[in-house]
Amino acid sequence: MNEKIERTMKMLEKNNMQPYFCETKEQALELLKTLIPEGATVTHGGSTTLIQLGAGELLSSGGYNYLDRSKCADRDAQQKLYRDSFFADVYLTSSNAVTENGELYNVDGNANRVSAIAFGPKSVIAVVGVNKLVRDLDEAALRVKTTAAPKNAVRLGLDTYCAKAGRCVSLSKECPGMTDGCRSEQRICCSYLVSAYQREKGRIKVVIVDEELGY
Repeated sequence: MNEKIERTMKMLEKNNMQPYFCETKEQALELLKTLIPEGATVTHGGSTTLIQLGAGELLSSGGYNYLDRSKCADRDAQQKLYRDSFFADVYLTSSNAVTENGELYNVDGNANRVSAIAFGPKSVIAVVGVNKLVRDLDEAALRVKTTAAPKNAVRLGLDTYCAKAGRCVSLSKECPGMTDGCRSEQRICCSYLVSAYQREKGRIKVVIVDEELGY
């Protein structure tokens, strides 16, 4: 692994998060099989990274109690699943950015993902490609405004400024703040979470994959 990955992993460990390194997404999927106990109740947030990994197929294999968000028939069912996620044994996610200081930076529209990362599930496993490694929180915030939010807004078919322009409207300001943005009802940058030093050692596990994955 390169020096940037090594620095990031050392700082994640200092922050009581358990880091792992995989060269490929195939290796990362095999690692997940060892990190998720058979029969565990498991669910995940919306994530292109997990789709690319094939995590859904793994969880649907019959070895787990899979709370599958794609099976929700309506919004009420979806909201119930989001709340049930707090009692999951394992919560899978990616992260919008991981800093070299060992911090996870995540921004949500509904806040179900950042809520589960912060509290609830017994174990949180974040799988991130090397494209999501950044120097610090300033770079993490910029990454969301220029990459993660615009691409996810396009993926979700949302009518937001960033979906059309490819960048957050706040970047037209001289000094945009972290939470500056549009006022669209479809805005996906509503709740912000920085995961730094953790009291519960090893609850959050971070799998860094030496490939570009997700947005």
